Amino acid sequence: MALAGLLGIAYLLGAFPTAVLVGRLVGGIDIRDHGSRNAGATNVWRVLGWRAGLVVLGVDLAKGALAAAGISRLPLGSAGVNRDLLPLLCGLAAVLGHSFPVYTRFRGGKGVATGAGMLLAVAPVPSGIALGVFALAVVATGYVSLGSLLGAIAVPLAVVLLERYALARYPTPLLVLTAAFAVFLLIMHRRNLLRLIQGTERRFPQLQVWKRLRPPTG
Repeated sequence: MALAGLLGIAYLLGAFPTAVLVGRLVGGIDIRDHGSRNAGATNVWRVLGWRAGLVVLGVDLAKGALAAAGISRLPLGSAGVNRDLLPLLCGLAAVLGHSFPVYTRFRGGKGVATGAGMLLAVAPVPSGIALGVFALAVVATGYVSLGSLLGAIAVPLAVVLLERYALARYPTPLLVLTAAFAVFLLIMHRRNLLRLIQGTERRFPQLQVWKRLRPPTG
């Protein structure tokens, strides 16, 4: 029962509809009816501006981090699972809450920011490497979706490489659950993947910093 309670609390925290509330408060709109129709920070940024987008990003990151580092420690009794596994499970419950929120008829975001918050709390070094991969991809291409997917894939790869070459030690379930999270994001971004293949995915040109740093030609 303790495990079910912790996961339920984590789910309800993750389900807090940040993007929907910010859309209504800032723009008087349902963000799910505009732009990409996704209830996430990227769409809020695109539709309502960078300030609103950063608010959503910060809150959604905090949801994942708090679920993993805080809710997993609540004294609800024995959870019946390894203590190393519990933060991951609570973090993943928050991701599911974000993507399928009960408060807004299960129409939520794709789980990138909430998942990133969870991973930064439970595996900061692999997540930091993944954040670097994300930033490089976005700066180079302007595709936030591509950066998100590459960053998610980079986490389990970083866990393997750090254990093999840097003598790091991580809980055994970390590799499995981070790989599962990467697969989850691939599924959630399946339409983005199709648009990337077709060349119709929308860029974030203002994030392509390298273009502004290149010397003028001609």
